Amino acid sequence: MNVKRTFGTILTILGIIGLIWAGIGFVNHSIQMRELIVVAIIGIIFFISGIGLVRNTKDEA
Repeated sequence: MNVKRTFGTILTILGIIGLIWAGIGFVNHSIQMRELIVVAIIGIIFFISGIGLVRNTKDEA
């Protein structure tokens, strides 16, 4: 089991959840704009770092 690839998958999923949450909050105007921006930025950071970990980790048997 590759720990880096697993951690990258978890970060990617958390990033997607954060981006969806920020999008829903933006559409519904249910949260303050500053909170939406913070959640969206954290979601983008998690998503990009997760994708980078998954892509740059080599499969070793």
